[in-house]
Amino acid sequence: MSHQTKLSETKRSTRASAKSAAVKPSSEALNVVHPNAAGLDLSRDEIWVCVPSDRDPTPVRLFGTFTPDLQALVDWLIHCQVDTVAMESTGVYWIPIYELLEARGIKPYLVNARYVKIVPGRKSDVLDCQWLQKLHRLGLLSASFRPDAEMVALRVYLRHRAALLEQRAPSILHLQKALHQMNIQLTQVLTDVTGQTGLQIIRAIVAGERDPHQLAEFRDGRCQSSQEEIAKALTGNWKPEYVFVLKQALEGYDFYTQQVTACDAEVERFYAALKPRWDAPDVIPALPRIKRDSRSKNQPAGNVRQALYRVVGIDLTAVDGLNEASVQTILAEIGTDMSPWPTVKHFASWLSLAPHNDISGGVVLHSHTLKSNNRARQAFRQAAESVARSDNAFGAYYRRLRAKYGPQVANVATAHKIARVVYFMLKHHVPYDPTKAEEAEARRHERELKRIQRQAAQLGYSLTPNSAKTPAPVT
Repeated sequence: MSHQTKLSETKRSTRASAKSAAVKPSSEALNVVHPNAAGLDLSRDEIWVCVPSDRDPTPVRLFGTFTPDLQALVDWLIHCQVDTVAMESTGVYWIPIYELLEARGIKPYLVNARYVKIVPGRKSDVLDCQWLQKLHRLGLLSASFRPDAEMVALRVYLRHRAALLEQRAPSILHLQKALHQMNIQLTQVLTDVTGQTGLQIIRAIVAGERDPHQLAEFRDGRCQSSQEEIAKALTGNWKPEYVFVLKQALEGYDFYTQQVTACDAEVERFYAALKPRWDAPDVIPALPRIKRDSRSKNQPAGNVRQALYRVVGIDLTAVDGLNEASVQTILAEIGTDMSPWPTVKHFASWLSLAPHNDISGGVVLHSHTLKSNNRARQAFRQAAESVARSDNAFGAYYRRLRAKYGPQVANVATAHKIARVVYFMLKHHVPYDPTKAEEAEARRHERELKRIQRQAAQLGYSLTPNSAKTPAPVT
């Protein structure tokens, strides 16, 4: 055998040994992160609980879902010296036991069911609690974010308010449908039939008024349509069945409007009871008006901006694109403490506003944002949509990306930028400074100008600025 052949066999043997060593299973066991962990499998009627096997002769037990049963469950966990519990986020069934565990000093881990299912080894529904306890004991589960108790209470109010607005929306559609069936073309002369002019006309119709000219006199001075146009649109056929439907729809709209008003009053009382989360002075100064008022009929009642400033200590509504409704929704979802997210990148990833990269072999195969029902994410995206035509740095950024990548990418990227601003304001407790965004936009403009000048120089041209702006040619 030649020396070269022996060398080749030696190399192959060395590579094979290295490969076998790389795939050899490690004998080192996983470290126990939570030795006092328990697992809960929740449903509407029963709860299966698993504790460490050395804590009780029967480590797996079944409990009911009545309050005495939950209290007995927590007592048993304390007797077994359990200090943390993992449970899946099943509907709303987890809320009572979660709050009871927190009150008794046991740290609950609310786990996304999707992350548990992808780990192999699950057997049956009865043993789900054992599987959760095993994964949690080894530290393989991460808890879902949940703000502090006060922000959770605020979140309950605001989510209920949003549900009331959603339930009121069909009544508006029924109003419009009944008007169209009577050939009352009120939607063609009014931007919103539930505005001041529209509601006064509809209430007069329900009360029995049929003269179109009398109805048109309810026109508000801010209405763009003339009184003659409104009278023409109000000429139709007044069939009693359609008027009855209109009356029922109006009653439904008024009912939910009263519910929203009552909810706003309760939220206002809740804000008054909240303690400031900063070193606030005895008298909170009134906030100056810093941007154009963008209130709508769905905006919360009362001075929510001042109430939020009293609690947080910074005015988040000063950020372009954010208003009172969006700010209180964001705070209710994320809280005021940014410590759960070590960096702004973690925060953007939790909001699903950062790109999720699928990497294989060092190559990015796909880069996209994940789907999410995060309400804070929706609020940031609505803020990004509202600045699409605004004359500010966020608006310029949105339009630049929309021209290059389309509206979907522009919306997510702008929402990401607004979320970063909110994160730094809350983390460092600093007010919003619009000049920094304007300075960054000016620097970008300078870089773009230098790039164009370099391209022109390479082609043998030179650029000279116009002394005065000339109108663009009409194409």
